[in-house]
Amino acid sequence: MDLTGNSIVAGRDVPGGGEAWRGTVAATGGPRGPLLRDASPETVAEAARQAAGAARAYRALPAHRRAAFLDACADGIEALGDALLEVAASETGLPPERLAGERARTCGQLRMFAALVRGGDALGVRIDPALPERLPLPRPDLRLRRVPVGPVAVFGAGNFPLAFSVAGGDTASALAAGCPVVAKAHPAHPGTCELVARALTAAADRTGMPAGVFSLLVGRGTAVGRALVRDPRIAAVGFTGSRAGGLALVGEANARPVPIPVHAEMSAVNPVIVLDGALADPEPLAAAYAGSLTAGAGQFCTNPGLLLVPSGAAGDALRTAVTRAVSGIAGQVMLTPAIAEARVAGAARWAAVDGVSVVAQGPPGAGPHAPGPVVLECDAATYAAHGELSEEVFGAVGLVVRWSGVSELLDLLGNLEGQLTATLHGTEADLATARRLLPVLEERAGRVVWGGWPTGVEVCHAMVHGGPWPATSSPGTTSVGTLAVERWLRPVCYQSLPDALLPEELRAGNPLGVTRLVDGTLEPRPPHAAGRTA
Repeated sequence: MDLTGNSIVAGRDVPGGGEAWRGTVAATGGPRGPLLRDASPETVAEAARQAAGAARAYRALPAHRRAAFLDACADGIEALGDALLEVAASETGLPPERLAGERARTCGQLRMFAALVRGGDALGVRIDPALPERLPLPRPDLRLRRVPVGPVAVFGAGNFPLAFSVAGGDTASALAAGCPVVAKAHPAHPGTCELVARALTAAADRTGMPAGVFSLLVGRGTAVGRALVRDPRIAAVGFTGSRAGGLALVGEANARPVPIPVHAEMSAVNPVIVLDGALADPEPLAAAYAGSLTAGAGQFCTNPGLLLVPSGAAGDALRTAVTRAVSGIAGQVMLTPAIAEARVAGAARWAAVDGVSVVAQGPPGAGPHAPGPVVLECDAATYAAHGELSEEVFGAVGLVVRWSGVSELLDLLGNLEGQLTATLHGTEADLATARRLLPVLEERAGRVVWGGWPTGVEVCHAMVHGGPWPATSSPGTTSVGTLAVERWLRPVCYQSLPDALLPEELRAGNPLGVTRLVDGTLEPRPPHAAGRTA
């Protein structure tokens, strides 16, 4: 499939305007792909208008048709074959093997949401039947379901060009909720975005979806994204990226005459706490840490940027093992030259702090944009005294902080910002300490890990990829897992409506066979619900 560099609005190619630019080869910084021009303000408005025009028709479709669309999106992405991986590898520097796994994850979550739509569980149906004889006051008939909020603007992540981008979790969950999507192509991988967008556009056409159910906008700077969020027809925003980018969108959304929610996953350092019992065998622990720290050139939002290690001889042995493990790992090509430069500058900024020392340095990789991994160390007092040490450095840069006693560790954790993850390493002998730490970790993180590593986010029903501010702008949600669909739904209560006026999932007899909470009790699905795809 030839790349055009165009925006795609409701199935139609729309060339951009203004200054021309091109994508880049991550390894060299050289140009690649066709000339691109940013979508005009008129094009942004047209994409939002088409999405708003499609919203009622799309949400009214039977569940099985929306599910078929999601399945068709997955089929279309898979049908792109190796061409998609080749373009993505060139644009991001990520190896094809990693991208093949990410493609599988992308298609898997589309199909997971298709299954959720077919089952109807996301509707959150609750029914409290009328109690006309209740004293002192009767109760009316009350029935609740969730409805789509409307068109969603999706901003993809640079570090996951498939699973968190044009057809990633935000798009999949929004489409599952019944919301049209206007996606902003990421300027670091515009060719990848276009290929995936064309697969989604073809899937919409093949399954008979309203044309405005999906659009893609091209834009290098901030103007396109700001115009999209400002458009009054956009009802919510999904974002994965830097804190500065996320906060800018939150500001735009809150400045509207009618503010809208921005579900932004931003930055985190994801503390990993090593308890005394875990220090008995430092070599495998150090090797696993080094592997997690450097995976994907350290460009995971769940990268273990902060390793909290006890002071003393056993902690020293772990530090020595970390030095050996990290020193043998070469740098990898980073997503863009600018990200590589920022990573080098960030490590240097930490190293310049009085009381911080470099304990491990891996060799650079091939080319100018593959800096070697770095691990630095300081004590808890130094960390607490220098706020810049708590800021994320995006890439394979880790900070080891040495703590003395559980009270100092609790103080350190209690002063951390909100995080996506928090990890504990220990043994059965450490469970009493872990119990003291757990309430603090629950306050600080969206996912608490025991004995593992935070990198690698399983796509499943129980996963939470979110956390307290400023890890995310909406701590009550997740961007991974089926619970993500709730970001794009709002509850509506129907009081005393005749059965014929009620949505089917609320009617007597449960004709769609969805899960329902009736008078506080979970109602078994009726026999006719088995295998139903209404």
